[in-house]
Parts: sequence; structure tokens; C-alpha cells
Amino acid sequence: MVRLVAALSVVFSHSFLIAEGSQAREPFVRLTGNQCVIGLVGVFVFFVISGYLVTESWCRQPAPARFALRRTLRIYPALVVNIAVCAFLLGPLVTSLPLGDYLASPALREFLGQGLSMYPGPLHLPGVLFADNSVGLLINGSLWTLRYEAMMYVMVALLGVARLLRPSVAIGLVFVGLAGVYFESALKPYGDLAAWAWLVGFFAAGMAVYFLRDRLIFDWRFALVALAALVAFTWMGRLIMLFPLAGAYLVIWFARRHDARLDYSRYVGDLSYGLYIYGWPAEQLVLWLSGGKAAWWEVFLGGLALALAAAWLSWHGVEKWALRWGRRRPSRQLAVAAGD
Repeated sequence: MVRLVAALSVVFSHSFLIAEGSQAREPFVRLTGNQCVIGLVGVFVFFVISGYLVTESWCRQPAPARFALRRTLRIYPALVVNIAVCAFLLGPLVTSLPLGDYLASPALREFLGQGLSMYPGPLHLPGVLFADNSVGLLINGSLWTLRYEAMMYVMVALLGVARLLRPSVAIGLVFVGLAGVYFESALKPYGDLAAWAWLVGFFAAGMAVYFLRDRLIFDWRFALVALAALVAFTWMGRLIMLFPLAGAYLVIWFARRHDARLDYSRYVGDLSYGLYIYGWPAEQLVLWLSGGKAAWWEVFLGGLALALAAAWLSWHGVEKWALRWGRRRPSRQLAVAAGD
């Protein structure tokens, strides 16, 4: 449920950017004194939960080949379909080019290559302009995090193989992340490494909470203390940098509070990833259909309806089958294939 809420926050935040070309009027921007949008907090939540669960996955079964297969199957099959939908359904519908010119364009091949390699963007399609604003050319502004998510998976595997996947290393990586945010401007020339450093603190905080889970007391009173700390960090002007120090506890506390009544996935499947990757193109389509005139709330509600339907299809048509196949794959076959 927590991941679904995180995905919803991303779609909500993007509705302002897509409709208005800016997130200046997004409520959380004003609430935090122009520090952060709520969608970025949603990304932090995804990374914290991922750090917790991916570390658990390695510790439960420290087999590099199986780990790599499961991580690949969680992200890549649905991403491939998403890229295809954007390139061959959304693009031809919106492009100003004749269909033949669109399909023959080198820009289409470039989009496919960049999307399939998890290039962080910006991603464009030939002749596609959704609206005349700062993000009108962008096909999917949500995909930028996937490359860095994959880098975190590789990091966990390398630490596991080197027998360095332990609490002290996870805590050390949290502080690497704090430094990565603090020295963001200085690190920008380093590209992907800078982005990894900026995000690793959130992922590593989830790792640390996993390792310390039996020593931590998960209680609503401590959750209130963590929430108060986040408010204090906001007042200090350091919400993003210091979020891992309190936000990770709060996220995992919520995630561990299992309530069958709130477990929507039992009825419709896990829609969080599909909602995340389809939210942006769905909202762009709504804006384009309105002639670029839809208000942010119309973009949000219309895009959410389309994205939820796409997420349902993604889960039931792609994601769950890929994951089931990965779970059934014999360990011996994987070991031989990887040379383990």
C-alpha cells in the first residue's frame, strides 16, 4: 500500500508540471518553503522500501545469478512494454509527422535505444509535442530513476559477493548519500555517479533499517518522533538531505503495519510500478487531448484513470508472469548459466 501511495504522489506532483510547465503551485512546494515536491518524496519512499526489500532478498538467498534474474524481471519486462506503447501507440497518435516518416525517423530508433538502456532522459519522439510548455516534448519524465535503481541492485550484489553487506557499510552509505546531496553542485560533472551519490542515502537507509529491524522498536510513538524530526529538517531547510535519518524509519513503520483491509493487491494486483511508469505519458495524453488547456486537476484525474488501467494491464499481462517465471527458474540452471 505504501508504494501505491508513493506512486500516486508522483502522479499528483507531475500533474502540475505537465499542465503548467512548472511545479511552483504544487502544495508541498509551498509547505516546505520551495524545498521539495511531494512526488520527490514518493521517489524517496520507493528507494527506502527497495533498499529494505532488496537487501532482504540477497540475505535470504545470496545467489548472484538468481538475484540478478529477479531484479531484472521486476523492472525490465514492464519497461520494455512501456517503451513500446509510448513509441508505437502514443507517438503515432500525437506526432505531427506522417506515419511513414515517423516510423522511419532516426529519432524513433534513438528513443527505443535510450529507453531500453534506461537512459535517464530527457526522452523525445519525432514530431511529438503534447503542449507548448517546458515539458511538452517529454515522453516519460518518470523513467529517470530506473537507471539508478538498477545501480543500487548492482551495489547490493557486489557488496554481497565481497561479504561487505553488513550494517556498518549500510550506515556508511547513508552518510555518503548525505554528502552527495550536500555537495550536489560540485558533483554534477560526474553524471551517473553524482546521481547515484544523491540517491544512495535513501536506498541505504532502507538497507540499514533492514539490518537493525530486530533492534528497532516499531511503535507509533517513535513514528511521531520521526515525523517531528522531518518537520525540524524542513524548518532547517535540509529536508531532502536529512530525510534518510528519519524518513526511512517512518516509511518502514508504515510498511510493516499490515492491514488486510488495506491490502488492495489481493484484489487487483500490485499496481505501484505500473502506475509509476504510465502516469506521466497518461497525463501528457490528457493534456494533448484538451488542446493544452486542461487544468492540473483535470490532468491528474484523467491521467490517473488511464494510468491505473494501464497499470492493471501491466501487472496482469506482464509483471506477475515475469516474476512467477523467475521464481520457478531452477537454481542449478541459473548457476550454470552464470558460471557460479
